[in-house]
Formats: sequence, structure tokens, C-alpha cells
Amino acid sequence: MYRHSLRKRVAIAFAICVAGLSIVWGFAFLAAVRLSEDRVLTQQLELAAQSYPVMPANLRGYETVASLPQSLQAWAQTNPAVGVYEFEAEELHVTVISAGKEQRAYVVFDVAGIEAASSEDWWLLLVIAGVVGTLGVLGFGLGVLVMRRAVAPVVQLAKAVADIDVEHISTEDYKRVESNRFGDDEVGVLAATIEKTLERISAFVARERYFTSSASHELRTPITVITGALELLEQSELSHSDARALDRVRRATLDMKTTIEMFLCLARETDDGLYQEQFLVAPLVSNAIELQRHLLSRKQVAVDIEHLANPSVCGHPQAFAIAVNNLVRNAFEHTLTGQGPITIRIDARELLVANQLSSTEQHSPTDASSHGYGLGLGIVERLCERNGWSFSLRADKQRVVARLSW
Repeated sequence: MYRHSLRKRVAIAFAICVAGLSIVWGFAFLAAVRLSEDRVLTQQLELAAQSYPVMPANLRGYETVASLPQSLQAWAQTNPAVGVYEFEAEELHVTVISAGKEQRAYVVFDVAGIEAASSEDWWLLLVIAGVVGTLGVLGFGLGVLVMRRAVAPVVQLAKAVADIDVEHISTEDYKRVESNRFGDDEVGVLAATIEKTLERISAFVARERYFTSSASHELRTPITVITGALELLEQSELSHSDARALDRVRRATLDMKTTIEMFLCLARETDDGLYQEQFLVAPLVSNAIELQRHLLSRKQVAVDIEHLANPSVCGHPQAFAIAVNNLVRNAFEHTLTGQGPITIRIDARELLVANQLSSTEQHSPTDASSHGYGLGLGIVERLCERNGWSFSLRADKQRVVARLSW
């Protein structure tokens, strides 16, 4: 349980990391300064010990330019301003002070033997670089540790959500994302939202299963009764008109049965392996043409069938049959007398259905997709998407071409 929000915890963690790193850097710089002071004093004491009993006079005062060392006289004649100057070649540090009106006094500090050699400077630089690198690594590690602890609830919630099987949500899954495990901060709000979403998904899945199990029986029963009645009627003597009407009812019943089974299959989460069947395309296309040929009974329209290959498709055969039936039915119904032929071409990787448009019926691809028959082209697209196929429709001023690829 956390008392602060995630935003405050991240801010506090960042502040702790910066403060800790600043303290460490402060101690490091203080140690460097003290080390430099000790080093200068040690060098000067060593120099004094080497010249003992005569103490080195490396700090002197000069009141006139003429009294300065020969190497500094030319510089002093330029009347330099008050301040501190360094002469690396002579290893001298000079302080210019005011000694009255237009008079200058000079304090010269001879650092020969006190300043470290260049090799020692390089070693000191390497040591400082090593210390800085070590502090940087420690600071990075501290930041990672502190930030990891700050965002630990988010990581915990992400792992809990990742372990949930959305196909089979169990009681343990609800326990993983219980909001009371994450406090009252932003993570707790997110956990509560996920918990409610899981409850809604579970309720929806339960309703879907109940609906499909009930609808499967309630919708198929009337179809079975109608089919039985049609079989009884076929055995009686019927007039020509009654036989034609009975044939239309039989076709409509068959279409309804196929449509109901496909809708139920699309509604279910499981497919029982039906989407992995291997089937031939040509028989389904031929069957669709025969089922819809009655739409051309009063039209003088030819149907050209081109078998360029005999492909087999992996997927749901019933879904493929419904898609083909819909495309063939659209082509047959929207083709007027004398506007043929209707072209149906079976290729190795696609099925093409093309028909002519009348002069008064010209649609764009979007319009054509909304003038489908039966299931509609939107359902065809969904069937293709569910099975991994692709569907496209192209319409211009003269013809409509529907293409189903696998």
C-alpha cells in the first residue's frame, strides 16, 4: 500500500537521487581540494627540508622594477595593472599591488620545486577521471534502483495483466488485478478500470455463449420443420406454378440454413478446426452458379466460366461458399437483359466475378459495396478477414469486378 501518488513517488525518487548524487559529488570535490592543499604544503616542506638549514626564500617583495628578477623587468616596465600574474616558463607567480601614487610593488612567489611535474598531473587527472566515472556509475545505479522502486506498482500491474488468458478468464485472474492491491493512486485507478473491464468481458462472453447455444436450437428448428414440410410437398402432385414456387422456397430455405450456420460460426469464439479445412474452389463456384441461375431465367445473359486452374483453399468451406454465393448473386441480379456476359474466372490464387452495369446504374466502389444482396459485401469482407483471405471490389462506368484472393 502506497501513501503517495505515482507522480509524487517519481518526483520524490528523482529528488532523492539528485540529492544523494549531489552530496557524493560535494564530498568528492571537498576531498579533491583538501588533497590539493595537502599536496602543496607537502611539496613546500620537502623543498625546505632539502635546503635545510638554509630556508628557501621563494616568497619575496620588490618595490622597484630594477630590483625585480631580470626575466620580469621588461614585463614590469609596461606598467601592468594591479592583479595576479603567472609566468609558466619562469615558474613564477607575481602579484602587483598599489604602493602609492603611480607606484607599484611586486610580490614574487617562486613555485619551482613546489608545482607537480607534468607526469604527476597526468596521473592525478587519471585518478580524478576514475573517481568521476565511479561516481557516475554509482549515481546511475542509484537512479535506476530508486526509479525501479518508484514504478514497481506499474510493473507489477503490467505483469499481472500479461499473465491473464483473455480466452479463459479465471478467478485467479481477477485476484491478480484487484484494485485494493495497488492503493488509491493512479495505478490503483488503472487496476480498478481493468478489473471492471474484465468483468464486462466475462459477462459478454457468458451472454454470447448463452445466445449462440440458444439461437443454434431456436433458429435451426424452424428450418428443419420447413425442410420436412417441403419434402412432404414434393411427394404430392403439384402444378407447374406450384412446383416453381416450391423450388423457390427450397432455395430460400437452403440459403437461410447456410446463413444461420455461418452467423453462428462467426459469433462463436471457437471454430472447432473448421477454419483449417482444405477444399476445392471449383465445386463451390459451380454450386453457387446453379443455385443462383434462376435469377437469369428471364434474362438473355450468358455466363462465361474460365477455369485457368483448379486451386484448393485452406479455411472455412461454408464461409467461402457464402462469399461466392453472395458475389454470384450480386452479379446475376444487377445484370440486365442483354448486358452480358458475366465473367467468372478461377485462377490459382484468386476468384474473379465481373458483370456489366446499365447506363442508369453507375456506382463508385463505395456505392457498389452498399448495394449488395443477401449478406452484403461487408459480411463478405468479414468472412475473408476471419479466414485470412482478401476481398476487393472495383467499379467504373461500365462494369463491376469483385476479386476474392487467398
